[in-house]
Amino acid sequence: MDERASGLVLRVFPLTETSLIVHWLSPEAGRIGTVVKGARRPKSPFRGKLDLFHLAEFSFRRSRRSDLHTLCEVALLDTFPHLRTDVDLLDCLARAAKLLNRATEEQTPLLAEFDLMLELVRRLDGGGAGEFWLSVFEVKFLASQGQSPDWAKAKLDAGTRAVAARMSTDDWADLAKLCPSAAQLRHLAGFLDSFIRCHIGSTRSLAKRNL
Repeated sequence: MDERASGLVLRVFPLTETSLIVHWLSPEAGRIGTVVKGARRPKSPFRGKLDLFHLAEFSFRRSRRSDLHTLCEVALLDTFPHLRTDVDLLDCLARAAKLLNRATEEQTPLLAEFDLMLELVRRLDGGGAGEFWLSVFEVKFLASQGQSPDWAKAKLDAGTRAVAARMSTDDWADLAKLCPSAAQLRHLAGFLDSFIRCHIGSTRSLAKRNL
């Protein structure tokens, strides 16, 4: 029996000359891998629908032998076209996805995590500063996993601690009005990188941060 879900495409790579493997982040199904048979054929009904961070409704048939299930249908909800024009934004999303993959288990519901990732995609597609919103995502993601730093005791200056505390508690719309300095963002990025590496594992290279 086919199951239905909604989700973001996190990863796409070839399986055979004609087929793909697509990894999804779904609030209902969690992180789930699917095989898309014939997806690379010119007349495939999946052509143009399976790109990174596309949002879609999809159906799949669970496999009894592996963690890769068969993708049956896809109905696109949003393609976030601005992301295709900026490799730095895609890099930010790739690092966010890597953190999510390291910190969560497959095939378990991830409602809060999905909402955070979708909000990050929407902010970046809307032209938001990638590195700022990536830090917001990381702060909020750590809080959602019960691994939030004690910002009052963090080895940061008072201004940067205040920025991080607001990122943890304020909603995304309010944070759009926050104007931290480049130095504060750089210091926070370094702190988060070290904290995540210690608690979850290395997820990004600070050399990629352009602050």
